[in-house]
Amino acid sequence: MKHSTNPQTRRGRGPARRVGRTLAFVLPVVLVFSGTLAVARVNWSGSPSSPVLAAADTAVSGASSSGASSRTAERAPHEVLRDRLLVELQEENPGVALTHLQQAVNDRPSLARHCTSIARALGKAAVRVYGPTRAQSYTRPVCDTSFASGVLTAHG
Repeated sequence: MKHSTNPQTRRGRGPARRVGRTLAFVLPVVLVFSGTLAVARVNWSGSPSSPVLAAADTAVSGASSSGASSRTAERAPHEVLRDRLLVELQEENPGVALTHLQQAVNDRPSLARHCTSIARALGKAAVRVYGPTRAQSYTRPVCDTSFASGVLTAHG
């Protein structure tokens, strides 16, 4: 069997091959660059830059003589954060609370494992405060749509 060396066949592979080679070069550069930016964005110092985290740290570390303060000091940072965000949800709106949740998780990656449960609690609270339709309007992709899941659970 003889293979064709038709110029028309060769011409069809030329531009596709160039595009493939360009992508093979550019894609790793883009991935490395975006990974570097992601690592640079993490707060590695350990001190919170978000006011929500600062409040959580104050509540956890600042134990006074009153019974309420000592109970707060025993609570985990994610519980303090959740309670603070629930108050923000009522005083402001769910959008503000979700923004602060995302900032808290970005500033302190150890809170990421609690993000889903906090966002779900915010969704349930939003339904109680705003009703299901208005609560759903605040949905955004914080913690893999857990807020929307909380709205759905509370409404259903």
